[in-house]
Amino acid sequence: MKDIARQSMSIKVESMDLLNGQIKMEAHASATYLAMASWCEQNGFFTSAKFFFKQAEEEREHMMKIFNFLVDTGGSPISPEVTNINHDYSSIVDVFENTLEHEVKVTKSIHNIVKKARELGDIATERFLDWFVMEQVEEENTIRDILDMIAVTGTEGVGLQMIDNQVANWIE
Repeated sequence: MKDIARQSMSIKVESMDLLNGQIKMEAHASATYLAMASWCEQNGFFTSAKFFFKQAEEEREHMMKIFNFLVDTGGSPISPEVTNINHDYSSIVDVFENTLEHEVKVTKSIHNIVKKARELGDIATERFLDWFVMEQVEEENTIRDILDMIAVTGTEGVGLQMIDNQVANWIE
């Protein structure tokens, strides 16, 4: 009887499956942000490159947080395969617009998992995701602030260098 109790999961299978999907999304985000950092480096946006290197690390940390939660709840985390990483961007604006688009998708995914956990009565998963919900508010706000700054600064001439310099304000 004790062996059965040890082997049972405290997480609902549906929650686990959704969280494994989120692990994959976070891994993809990390790889995408590395590609963006590379693009920034190659195009002379060195401060923006530092920003995206930091973002890549953060996304990996998010992935590991979810991975460890699944372990702690007796679930089976899956190490994701990461494919389809875009390395080509037309401008620094394109990079940040793609970033915002991605963060909005992540927010929607997390909200979906929270709703499902609530529906399933999976309180531990719902509470675990509280941190992610607030993290996404911060992530989206940061990128919107950067895009607002770009709109005010403009992308002509010295404006591009000013944009890159100002991104330093969002590197913690």
